[in-house]
Amino acid sequence: MLGKADLVAPSATVKFFGAGTAACIADLVTFPLDTAKVRLQVQGEIRKAEGANARKYHGVFGTISTMVRTEGPMSLYNGLVAGLQRQMSFASVRIGLYDSMKQFYTRGTESSGIVTRLMAGCTTGAMAVALAQPTDVVKVRFQAQARLADGGRRYNGTLDAYKTIARDEGVRGLWKGCTPNITRNAIVNCAELVTYDIIKEVILKYNLMADNLPCHFTAAFGAGFCTTVVASPVDVVKTRFMNSSANHYSSAVNCALTMMKNEGPTAFYKGFMPSFLRLGSWNIVMFVTYEQIKRGVTQYWESPF
Repeated sequence: MLGKADLVAPSATVKFFGAGTAACIADLVTFPLDTAKVRLQVQGEIRKAEGANARKYHGVFGTISTMVRTEGPMSLYNGLVAGLQRQMSFASVRIGLYDSMKQFYTRGTESSGIVTRLMAGCTTGAMAVALAQPTDVVKVRFQAQARLADGGRRYNGTLDAYKTIARDEGVRGLWKGCTPNITRNAIVNCAELVTYDIIKEVILKYNLMADNLPCHFTAAFGAGFCTTVVASPVDVVKTRFMNSSANHYSSAVNCALTMMKNEGPTAFYKGFMPSFLRLGSWNIVMFVTYEQIKRGVTQYWESPF
């Protein structure tokens, strides 16, 4: 995708579907870490609702252990169906169309500076959120649904979640948290794709590695770390706001201010370790798989671009 083109450049279609497929594979591998991250991120408001001694989760592996012990191993994959739906619609747009958007902003020339890359990342990130937001809302609700004190579940299935949210909160409920999510994904997309783009480009420019798996691994790891540092505060606010009941927060800004008032600035980095473990591993699996899919497919089809 990013850096020097192969002899046969992959088409936009190959990139679009390759990104969605690679993202689904990455989600299957890293979903338990994402679920642990969500549980840690919403824990502060749960403690406030249930009492000061209601803290259940301690660290990423402690969270996973507690979930397996109290809810069973399948609880780690709550919301997986919505998560895969999200990746097929979300990653296909934000990652698969990134190169095409760079070409659009540079009028098809090969030269693309940092500003062009940032613009491309912001654009595809915003487009992806507008399309895939309902799947993200449902995924987060499922991952956090153990918060019910009576052990019950908010939704009986993925389709039931879509219907229940639309019925109880209106169609707008499916796009709840869209603004912080656009903000988050503009940041994530820029940090993730642009960092991967630049690291890979530097590695190839100075012949530090060939354009192969070690190069893709290194660039993906760096992208995952940078993205986690930059995006964690917005990610926590997004998760809290999307998981909240109707009228709990008046806006995403109100959610952030409430967190600051009740829990202090460290609340914005709740779940940082699982976020890094998840984003780092997710980026490695996704980018390595994506590069291999592109190369495999473009051996059989010539690109019109």
